Amino acid sequence: MIKSLHRIKGKLEQLKVLDANLILFGASTHRYMLNPVVSQETILQFEKAHNITLPIEYKMFLTEIGNGGAGPFYGLEPIENALFCDLDYKHQEMLLNPSVPFLLTEPWNINFEVSEAGEQDLDKYNSELDGFDSKYFNPEYMNGVISICNYGCGVRLNLVVNGAEYGHIWTDDRTNDNGIYPSFELGNKQKVKFLDWYELWLDNSINEIQHKQKAKVEETGTLITTNGKGKSFPWKFW
Repeated sequence: MIKSLHRIKGKLEQLKVLDANLILFGASTHRYMLNPVVSQETILQFEKAHNITLPIEYKMFLTEIGNGGAGPFYGLEPIENALFCDLDYKHQEMLLNPSVPFLLTEPWNINFEVSEAGEQDLDKYNSELDGFDSKYFNPEYMNGVISICNYGCGVRLNLVVNGAEYGHIWTDDRTNDNGIYPSFELGNKQKVKFLDWYELWLDNSINEIQHKQKAKVEETGTLITTNGKGKSFPWKFW
């Protein structure tokens, strides 16, 4: 695991240099900067308060690399935001409960089906929709997790810290009617744990920026250097 942390640090520095102009998605938000690390005492207090043990690789990231900042999509959330259900509008009355086991082991979603009576009567329709929303957005479906990343558009990525899916990352996309499912946004085919997920983001991002730079050179004959300025190759014929 120590090797993984060193590798991640190196790749993050490489990506920061490659994407000096912050053109990749989310880069302008986190700017490839990490928050200061947290102490073991801070983590122990969090674990004790919620009667959980955080996955070891996540704890090592917090204490050895950073407490949120640079990361997939709009970046990693600091542990101070770990309990917020909504990462766009952080309300103290809407918090996760990691002390209770996560219920799911397979992707979950349900669809709203209006009754014949609801099709004929607006009040009945609204009543049925309210009942569906109450069931669909039941906070119990996201017990046993902490928030680690904001995907945007109301979508939240979560680390399971309690239950059978311990250590895996799951996505809550109920706001877009897509349910709750193991995170696959980075192209992984299997359930993924924290360090593998983070390094996959780094690898994808490095490949993407290198591809963009290569395409730019082929199109214009100009290499975008690490200081963000162009270097022309007038003798090249692409």
